[in-house]
This record gives sequence, structure tokens and C-alpha cells, in this order.
Amino acid sequence: MVRKMGFYAVLAYVIYGLFFYWYLFHFADSSLPFEYQGTKADPATFLNGRELMLSEEYSKIRNLLFFLSTPFEWLFYFLILLFGLSKAFKSWAESSSKYKLLQTAIYLIWLSFFAFLATLPLSYISYTGSKTYNISTQTFASWMKEELIDFWINYGTLLIIVPVLYWLMKKSVKRWWLYAWILSIPFTLFMMFLQPVIIDPLYNDFYPLKNKELETKILTLAEKAQIPAEHVFEVNMSKETNSLNAYVSGIGSNARIVLWDTTLNKLSDDQILFIMAHEICHYVEKHIYIGIALYLLFSLIGLYLTYRIMSWVIARYGKELKIPDVKDIRSLPLFFMIISMLLFASSPFSNLISRYEEKRADRYAINMTQNPEAAITSFQELTRSGLSQVNPPLLVKIFRYSHPSMLERISMLEEYEVKQRNK
Repeated sequence: MVRKMGFYAVLAYVIYGLFFYWYLFHFADSSLPFEYQGTKADPATFLNGRELMLSEEYSKIRNLLFFLSTPFEWLFYFLILLFGLSKAFKSWAESSSKYKLLQTAIYLIWLSFFAFLATLPLSYISYTGSKTYNISTQTFASWMKEELIDFWINYGTLLIIVPVLYWLMKKSVKRWWLYAWILSIPFTLFMMFLQPVIIDPLYNDFYPLKNKELETKILTLAEKAQIPAEHVFEVNMSKETNSLNAYVSGIGSNARIVLWDTTLNKLSDDQILFIMAHEICHYVEKHIYIGIALYLLFSLIGLYLTYRIMSWVIARYGKELKIPDVKDIRSLPLFFMIISMLLFASSPFSNLISRYEEKRADRYAINMTQNPEAAITSFQELTRSGLSQVNPPLLVKIFRYSHPSMLERISMLEEYEVKQRNK
């Protein structure tokens, strides 16, 4: 029975992977509709022939890796349970220490280590792909350092969450999901407060913007939006990537305006001001807090569904998966698998909401800066630097895109430009 379940799980993953390979490389059409050809949204008007070819190739590879990576996690956790590795991790932990908390820490290090090893090949393929297409400028040593930082941050977070979660399961078999959600609220807010000042600097160096004239312009925009920021920060991303980005992060007094140095190097001041006005809108319209509220709502629903699904799976397949009880630490891979599945299933809804907010931010930015040419050329440069598809396939947009497509964004700006010209 165990072998049969494992065989069908692997077979399902292979069929799933072949479907998306066929969809992305042979079926999906990312060409522009006729009415947009020759417009400023047409990549043929601002990319050369080689860039057009590379953007299509790179986008297909990146999208395929996205669709393969998340279900691979499900397969990994399922096989960890099916072949008794979760049970073995618990046995090793119990033989190493008599203290319950230390046993949990040892179990987690084994599970995290095996998960790290299992997912490293796909991560490496993604890294080498970005190097091949000149998106990444990162050395292997730097990339590996960030992978290890990710590993230890994730492990440290789990070391806080998992003991509390399983303590709640033992205290309340029917309500642990609700109590876990209640405790997640202050923890989520605390982590968002720490993100810009503690976690982000572990990866890159942040320092005040050197271009003081540009900083003054940005802070003037921020002051109009009542953002409590005294400095604009730049981050040395050019050692890792050729792509562009800018953002406003943090909550409350920790709000921080950040520009990648690649953005500073490749865009004009007017283009940067449009991008910063876009980011400022997220602060003005409280998109960060709306995002937190929606995350907490989704997590409440998700934890409840996880509770119900875990209970059903263990009652039905507990023997095959070597899980005697929900509150046994051996059920943790099942917990992670279900959470990952629910996150994947909910991504179309969260992406839809995000695309709506991003569309509003684009409109806010163009109304604030009144410079459609700078806005359009900034999006064209973003497309070029990231080798992005202007018109992605439907499934890619639904599951991957938290922003409107460049076709939608540039077309909206062209319409604004025409209206402005006709006034």
C-alpha cells in the first residue's frame, strides 16, 4: 500500500509537470492582440530582436520552475511521511535528549535540513538560469550565503512557532487552530515591524541615498503623503541582480523608503519619482494594513481547514503515514503540506486583490507626477531589465502575477497621455 501510494504521488507530479511544460512551451500564446501592436506597450517597439527572444525563453523557464517548485514541496513532505522519515526524526530527537523542547529543536533541524537538500537543486537551477540570461550578477558564494541565511531564519521562526503550536494541540484538540491564529496576530505585526531594520540588513547593506537632490524630491512626495520618513535608503543590489525595484516597507515608525541602486543607475529622476509615487500610494491607501488584515483572514480560514483536513487524513491514512495522532510531532510534514496547498489554492484570490491595489497605485502615481512619458519608459525599462513578458499566459497571470501585466500598465498610461494631450 505504501509503495503504491508513493508511486502514484510521483506519477501525479510527473504528469502535472509535463502538463505545464506543454502549456508554457507549446500551447500558451503570449503574443499581443492586434490592437496593441505598434503601441508603446508592444515590446517590439522598445526591445531589440535578441531581447525579445531572450524574454520569451527566460519567462517560460522561470514560469515552469514556479509551477514545479510548490507541488514538489507537497511531494517531499508526503514521501517524508510515507517512508517513515518523520518517525525516524522523532526517534533520533528522543534518543538525543530527554528534554521535550530540545527534542522538538532536534526534530526540526533534521526536517529543515532534509527539506533544504531536497529543494536546493530547483533553487540552483533558478539561480543558474538567471545567471545565464544576465539577470543575476551574484556569485555562487553570495547566493549560497543567502540560501543559508534563509535556512537559519526559517529554522529560528519554526523554533518559535512549532513548540507553541503542538502545545496548543495537546491542550485543545478542537480549538488549537483558533488559539494559534489569535497568537499569530501579534507575532505577524512584530515580524513586519522588525523586517526593515533587522531581517533585510542580513542580506544587503542599506545606507542613506547619496543623491541628496533626488532624496529631497522623494521626501517632498513622501511629506505630501504624510509618510514619517526622514531619509531615503538605497541598497546595493547591483552585486546580485540587473533587475530594478523600489519599495516602502515597515509599519509605524519603522516605515522605510528604499531604492535599489540598479534603479538609480538605470532610470532618470523623473522615472524614479513616478515609481516612488506608486510606492507611496500603497502607504497612503493603507495597502500594507489591508494586506495584513486579509492575510489574517486567510490564515484563520486556512488554519481551520488545516485542522479539518489533518483530522480526516490521520483518521483515514494515519497508519500508512506513520502518524498516530494530530498532536504528535510526526504530523508536522502533513501540516506543512496542507498549508502549502492552501496557499497555492488561495494565490489567485490574493493576486487578484494585489493587482487591483497595484492598478490604483499606478493611477495615483501618474496623477501625482503628471508625466506619462517618464512612467511609460520606466515600465519599458523594467521589462527590459527583468526580461519580463508583456502579455503573460492566463495561468501564469492568475497564479504568479501580483501586479498587472505590463500590457495593462503601459496601455493605461497611453490612454492617460492621450487624454492629457486632448485637454
